[in-house]
Amino acid sequence: MQLRPLGEAADKNTWRACKKAYGAALLDLAQERPAVVCLDADLANSTEGKRIRDAEDRSVSRRFFDVGISEQDLVGTAAGLALAGKLPYANSFGVFLSGRAWDQIRVSVCYPNLKVRFGGPYGGITVGPDGSTHFAISDIALLRSLPNLSLVSAADAAQVGPILRGTVDVDGPVYIRMGRVPQPVVTTERTPFVHGRIDAYRAGGDLAVFATGHMVYYALRAAEIVKKLHGVEAAVLNVSTIKPLDVETVIDFAERCGRVATVEEHNIYGGLGGAVAEVLAEHAPTPQKIIGVRDVFAESGEPDELLKKYGLDTKGVAKQLCAFLEVPYQEGFYEAD
Repeated sequence: MQLRPLGEAADKNTWRACKKAYGAALLDLAQERPAVVCLDADLANSTEGKRIRDAEDRSVSRRFFDVGISEQDLVGTAAGLALAGKLPYANSFGVFLSGRAWDQIRVSVCYPNLKVRFGGPYGGITVGPDGSTHFAISDIALLRSLPNLSLVSAADAAQVGPILRGTVDVDGPVYIRMGRVPQPVVTTERTPFVHGRIDAYRAGGDLAVFATGHMVYYALRAAEIVKKLHGVEAAVLNVSTIKPLDVETVIDFAERCGRVATVEEHNIYGGLGGAVAEVLAEHAPTPQKIIGVRDVFAESGEPDELLKKYGLDTKGVAKQLCAFLEVPYQEGFYEAD
């Protein structure tokens, strides 16, 4: 196993927002590739599509289109531009893209397999106290079922740029899942991203922990806790491409470790845990623990409060890993991220 390079230990002074990294990376891409166009549904200030809209270079800014509050039209317009030879990046909140425009994505983009990229910030429950209706905790489940669609998820802001460059030439549509608020940075700009590959960020042979999005950070910290408590060596892997899933690596680590856990900021049904479970059931039956939002509509609140409430902070993940391993968690051992 080759470990991938990681950034320095994250502290909150260095946390960065994926959506801001997305706007910057998209602007760079638009400057390099005249085919790139940017579409928004009246949310350019939130999705950072404004970077294209407000570009001083008119050859870039004129490639921005706002369709208004209508994700269905956003997707239809993107499909038309793709058929005309453009490379559309259509942005909106993940919950709107995957929910309100699901049928348009299915019929107008996935069925003809068009090269449309969907920028979906506001993934998961760490959106902020805007209201839980804006939490995208079913987007992976909804979109993973669509043929031809690739689904990628940024572990942190530093990985957003490599993801955009690593998927720009992928045939067919791509959904890019991101968080909203500043999050821990665990990778660097030099950390490789290869579309369709799972990367190991921590070595271990007792347990394989597959995590996606910024849950990679909490999985890494939780792995250190179970090691200190019980000497358990848990491998932690970043699933930055949820579909197509790197089946070979899932099987390899399942057979090597004998136990598998998945960690995601998503409903436990239909997300990364479901994708891994499908592989294990068919190729390598292995005990598995799925850690995520346990089939509820999460309450609105501050990100840190919600992660703690739903067991997705460091302590929550560590406790669930200990329960899965059938070893005790020591209260008071670890209290804060």
